[in-house]
Amino acid sequence: MKKVQDHYFHKAKKEGYPARSVYKLQEAQKKFGFLKPGHKILDLGAAPGSWTKYAAGIAGPNGRVLAVDLHGLKTGGLNVEFARMDIFSLQPAEFRQEFGSFDVVLSDMAPATSGRKDLDHFRSIDLARHAFMIAMEVTGDRGSFFCKVFEGEDLPAFRKELQGVFRIVKLFKPKSSRSESVEKFLFCSGRRK
Repeated sequence: MKKVQDHYFHKAKKEGYPARSVYKLQEAQKKFGFLKPGHKILDLGAAPGSWTKYAAGIAGPNGRVLAVDLHGLKTGGLNVEFARMDIFSLQPAEFRQEFGSFDVVLSDMAPATSGRKDLDHFRSIDLARHAFMIAMEVTGDRGSFFCKVFEGEDLPAFRKELQGVFRIVKLFKPKSSRSESVEKFLFCSGRRK
């Protein structure tokens, strides 16, 4: 895997974030404003921890971030809790029983890429769909969901699935995403009754 050391890589290092991915969440926050002080935030696929650190900074001392990943975090905080686990190991209802409810669910999960765009896309949608099922279980009417997906043939159907549940569903490609990247993000809020 090639390491890209561009403007965002150096900026992240300078600002104390473990990865450049923080700027994708930062751009989404500027556009949609869905992270708030006092929020309980679930960060799925959190390692190395840039999204966790950024979200924890906004949630503040009265908020909480639960970071979930198979790999450890390179960052933390007083309002950060870490669970090393595979999200497929718990059903969404069990997840809620164990960890409670949240205001926002973030998912920057991505499959280990195989080099086959179609296969990587289907795996990406599978991860996003599981994150969505967890979000459905752990967020209330005002909860938000923000996830990464890879472009491909199943994206329109997945987006439609989200539109059946949320009034607002926006497809978003941050400027900090590399131009050749197939990643996009979906921002969802306003649960339909």
